[in-house]
Amino acid sequence: MRFTIALTMLALLVVPGCGGFYFQAVQGHMDLMSDRRPIPDVLSDPDTPPEVAAKLRLVNRAREFAITDLSLPDNDSYRTYVALDRPYVVWNVFAAPEFSVEPRRWCFPVAGCVVYRGYFHDEAAQRYASRLADQGWDVFVGGATAYSTLGRFDDPVLSTMLRQDDTAVVAIIFHELAHQRLYVKDDSEFNEAFASAVEAIGVERWLAAYGTREAAAGYERRRQRQAAFDLLLAQTREELAGIYSSGGPEAVMRVAKQQAFDDLRNRYAVLRASWHGYPGFDAWFDGDLNNARLVPVSTYSRLVPAFLALYRRSDREMAAFFAQCEELGGLPAEERSLEMARLLAVADDSVPTTPQPSSPDPM
Repeated sequence: MRFTIALTMLALLVVPGCGGFYFQAVQGHMDLMSDRRPIPDVLSDPDTPPEVAAKLRLVNRAREFAITDLSLPDNDSYRTYVALDRPYVVWNVFAAPEFSVEPRRWCFPVAGCVVYRGYFHDEAAQRYASRLADQGWDVFVGGATAYSTLGRFDDPVLSTMLRQDDTAVVAIIFHELAHQRLYVKDDSEFNEAFASAVEAIGVERWLAAYGTREAAAGYERRRQRQAAFDLLLAQTREELAGIYSSGGPEAVMRVAKQQAFDDLRNRYAVLRASWHGYPGFDAWFDGDLNNARLVPVSTYSRLVPAFLALYRRSDREMAAFFAQCEELGGLPAEERSLEMARLLAVADDSVPTTPQPSSPDPM
């Protein structure tokens, strides 16, 4: 599902000498930077596996498309490559109170306050999550295949980013570059939804230019499944918010909370059956369900329809779209929230329509 491949931003520009969390963040990032190889060198290396070479050539094409068609930054990000020996580059810790769907936030230099805390090693993330759980927090640890330094470093392509199909690889490039195009301090929901919207717009335009009918149909199918799953989780989040705002005894709320997650499992089983057993979201239900597991869904997806409405209002012109997004990002937080709510009220969740690809050739 989306947040197993999706994205995080770490505050890596910190005062030298800081220990603990900051030390591992800086060390992990610098290790990546030191291992970078220019993509042309990787492509010319006879030891490069053919499947890796094919993905990197795809990245090069997507990188240029991002500049020429999407007006995303033209810089040295995603022009180098790092092969990792792990499934994720970072592991994010999410947390929420036992009786609230509002996430805990952590504040860092440069990035401001965000709803996750990222670690370059799974064991470290799990240790921190365990400490939070001992303090009574609901916690969730999720792996991410990429992260952005918001253009402050030349971010490399990572092997973890290439373990998806071609459309998903292209989507990651667009998403990460969107973070470099616009980032609003202290507003994770705005930032991730903006990047997710640019990703959706970019993929639609990419498929119209270079895709096959099969690729376009597959992307649309995945998008619809993701939207249906997000809706399930949003409904559960709303139910839980009502339970927690009731002011009832904790024991009663605890039972109602468990029932809400049991109902979610049952509704998902019905949805999965309607997909003829498609198992793509099964892993989300591994382990205990809690408030923290809902945080990434809300952060990444809730405001996406508002940004897509803004794109349509901009006559699907990227420069005009970005100008309006930047204007929103410059508003005080309360005004921005009200304007996003107004956009949501008139939006639908459809990706902007683009011409369907006619070429029978593969991407």
